[in-house]
Amino acid sequence: MGDHREFPAFAPGHCLPKTSSMSVTDSVTAVHDFRVTGYSLLDGMGVGRFVSSSVFTVGGLDWAVRFYPDGSTANCLGNASAFLYYCSRDKDVRARFTLNLMENDGRLSQVTNSYMKHTFSPASDNWGFIKFIEKSKIQGSPFLENDCLTIRCLLTVTKESRTQDVKTNSIVVPPSNLHQDFGNMLRDGEGADVTFTVCGQLFHAHRCVLAFRSPVFRAELFGPLRENATESIKIDDMEPMIFEALLHFIYTDTLPDNCNDGKAAAMQHMLVAADRYGVDRLRLLCERKLSEAIDVETVSTTLALAEQHHCSQLRGACIRFMASPDMLGPVMLTDGFKHLVASCPLILKEVLDEVSRIWRDKSS
Repeated sequence: MGDHREFPAFAPGHCLPKTSSMSVTDSVTAVHDFRVTGYSLLDGMGVGRFVSSSVFTVGGLDWAVRFYPDGSTANCLGNASAFLYYCSRDKDVRARFTLNLMENDGRLSQVTNSYMKHTFSPASDNWGFIKFIEKSKIQGSPFLENDCLTIRCLLTVTKESRTQDVKTNSIVVPPSNLHQDFGNMLRDGEGADVTFTVCGQLFHAHRCVLAFRSPVFRAELFGPLRENATESIKIDDMEPMIFEALLHFIYTDTLPDNCNDGKAAAMQHMLVAADRYGVDRLRLLCERKLSEAIDVETVSTTLALAEQHHCSQLRGACIRFMASPDMLGPVMLTDGFKHLVASCPLILKEVLDEVSRIWRDKSS
């Protein structure tokens, strides 16, 4: 299996530095007319013998058209041949071309040869039409005027691809700092209009912020049973550190740094606070962190907590951990398991059912 790499997480609205480039492939197209005079004198000059145009330049490279009145090889008996010759021969080059006879009024024939594509190189310096035209069709045709033929070469030379930078908007928009502003508002206390006393420690906050982030705070602060605005609201069943972290999340949608140390006990208290005040995203965040930190010592207390606060995902993670091979025995020796048996006896049946399912799957 390949390595699994996680991409770093970025805050919502975070603008990453961006650069762009593009591959550019240009081409050059040109026309060269090769006039062959004295055609009747060339007829019978021999197979493989040719007359050549002057050298012309397209795309910085030299080319020539070669006309074989009696054909380029013995296999094209009765036909004239026409080829494009790559004179430069110093590098490979891709080209698209066609060769056609011009009528005496300067127009191309209605019956024209198709385009050819070829990569010319020192080892393959010519390409074209072995059976360019039947010799019998030249005499008396509109192609022949005053014993002269005109071959038109339409050539497109593809240049080497190059890469270039794309200029992007130079105006850099910084990431959103709304959460920082709200965090500063909580810390500075400017405009605060409600005070909480948590185990003797005072916390100042803003009613509107709390009400829009928590349905429980909304009921307490703006509902029929709202607290008196002039009095401090007392909370005696929560640690000040947990309440402070709850306020921090309500204002910034992030956990404070001291809650990211992986301690299960603090995260369990945070889950209780989130459930109590209806802060659903915080509750799910605590569920995830607790599920990632499950071990033999904490799984029982975490399962009891999940059962009490209806955390179905965390509950399932704990049951699967306890039912995994060689785990149930060590878990049963912990004090947390004794508390689980006393507080949630019915959940043990689900644990045993999961153990049975795992053993059935292994034996099948």
